[in-house]
Amino acid sequence: MKSAASFLIFCATLIGAAFAAPHTAQAFDTSAKFAILMDYETGDVLWGKNEDETMYPASMSKLMTLDVLFGAIREGSVSLEDEFIISEYAWRTGGAASGSSTMFADLNSSVPVKALLKSIIIQSGNDACIAVAEALSGSEEAFAIRMTERGKEIGLTNSVFKNATGWPHEEHVMTPRDLALLARHIIMEFPEFYPIFKERDFTWNGIRQGNRNPGLYLDPSVDGLKTGHTEAAGYGLTASAKRDGRRLILVLNGLPSERARGDETVRILDWGFRAFKNYKLVAAGTPVDNAPVWQGTYAEVPLVSTSDIDVILSVDQRRDMKVSVAYESPIMAPVEAGQKIGVLKVETPDAPAREFPLVAGGSVEKQGLISRALGSLMHMLSGS
Repeated sequence: MKSAASFLIFCATLIGAAFAAPHTAQAFDTSAKFAILMDYETGDVLWGKNEDETMYPASMSKLMTLDVLFGAIREGSVSLEDEFIISEYAWRTGGAASGSSTMFADLNSSVPVKALLKSIIIQSGNDACIAVAEALSGSEEAFAIRMTERGKEIGLTNSVFKNATGWPHEEHVMTPRDLALLARHIIMEFPEFYPIFKERDFTWNGIRQGNRNPGLYLDPSVDGLKTGHTEAAGYGLTASAKRDGRRLILVLNGLPSERARGDETVRILDWGFRAFKNYKLVAAGTPVDNAPVWQGTYAEVPLVSTSDIDVILSVDQRRDMKVSVAYESPIMAPVEAGQKIGVLKVETPDAPAREFPLVAGGSVEKQGLISRALGSLMHMLSGS
């Protein structure tokens, strides 16, 4: 395996000189027990605290209920005009009689899917969640199994769902990383529904309720997603904000109060947008190295990326970044344009190494028999 040290010089020139940072990712902390800050575009984790530890997500797990519902609408098995029944179980367990978050739907009433969807997002309606679960899977228990299976399909490796609402259950758990991935998935896959998360209020049965996301009122860049609170979980929030074309996703949980939840959301998002910047390393199609080709009509082939390579870094990470190119050398002819040859590896402090594929920027045909024989003879004579 060959590493191209020369590329480090190129990269240092590209990135430029570092400068002192007012904050570092390593020094930053929060009063939340669990936290993660994720870049939406790349999915990179910028900062975290117990981000891979399981926790009680409370109503933040309703994002999974919504994902299943969004999927059913997308595939056509459910329409926004369909009406679901508020069963006695939904009314008693998730309605006003339960003392929990509710849309105040009447017992045995029929509620349009569009209203149920808005209630879950804006009001955190437990009765709405149970009505959806029963309509789509026959029971809340069966729907929870469907939620867990769906979670695994989209990459939630440490999430288990036992109900549609986030009601306390010792086995109903998620990690901050899974919640951030779920939020990213919803924003990316269901753009037609995402604007609802920013709506400030919703009225049903004559009762108007405001959106519980404090970020919507404290930071104009916040446009979603979902709060959560139980005695066991503390106060939590899965939030997303967009500034100057960049979007960040933040998950917090285990905070002591509503005020702390709002304050920490604004503080961490503000820090995240200031502390981390997007740096372009390589433009698509730009050669980053030349790999030697054995017995080819050309001695070398340029290595390129098929897409722009951008990384999100703190100032400290930018200063200490190491970049290298690795591939098996020499490359055997023939080589086809677009053939994967190696990787560009980016290493930064306190973050996993990232690798980006590099492909041949052109084709190299194999030499004829006589040329190959002469080449082999010269190789033996030179001892190389």
